[in-house]
Amino acid sequence: MKIIGLVGSPHGERGNTARLLRIVLEGAEREGAVTETLYLEGDSVQPCLGCDTCHKKGRCVQKDAFESIQEKIVEADGLVLGSPNYIFSVSAQMKAFMDRCCGAIHCLRFQGKYGATVVTSGGGDEPLIAEYMNHFLMITGIRPVGSVWATMGKITGDAFPDEVRSKALELGGRLVQFWKDKTVFPEIERRIFQFSERMRALMINRKDEWPYEYDYWKKHRNL
Repeated sequence: MKIIGLVGSPHGERGNTARLLRIVLEGAEREGAVTETLYLEGDSVQPCLGCDTCHKKGRCVQKDAFESIQEKIVEADGLVLGSPNYIFSVSAQMKAFMDRCCGAIHCLRFQGKYGATVVTSGGGDEPLIAEYMNHFLMITGIRPVGSVWATMGKITGDAFPDEVRSKALELGGRLVQFWKDKTVFPEIERRIFQFSERMRALMINRKDEWPYEYDYWKKHRNL
């Protein structure tokens, strides 16, 4: 199993989010996974321009790291998203990446993969951000298997508490095991199916405006 870890923190590999995500990937590696971590630092992925080019032609016009990151995700079997809590949401870096995935969302291009989410914060409210990222995974077609988080303001020193570390390792192992077993979660399947039907109707309605995505649906999703 190949897993991509995507860190949406301006602190990159030095930050708490990257450190916690690294433990999740360590748990996955113990179960035999191969992992790669990518960092959304600075302007590596620019905000979406809303130009519709990805819907019409299948690629973004912006010359940054987005397309290469997306292709790595397409080629992988799993995705772990990590973001700090910035004002009760994901970081600007992670949000820019999510917005640029509008084409992948329309086509549920990551369907069949499994995912997980990681959140760190200074003072709490991590479940809100974890749920938001898990929802993002589902609307790209990914089955989320869970989340782990850490409230850094309650932690003394640099090391994560044993409880947090154990949860992160377990989450990584669970991600691999569920992928191996092709585990299906009824509620997640229902939500993915409902969103897929919404996108199916959108493709039919916009077939002349968005030829690439309409053709993608005909080829890959039995439109």
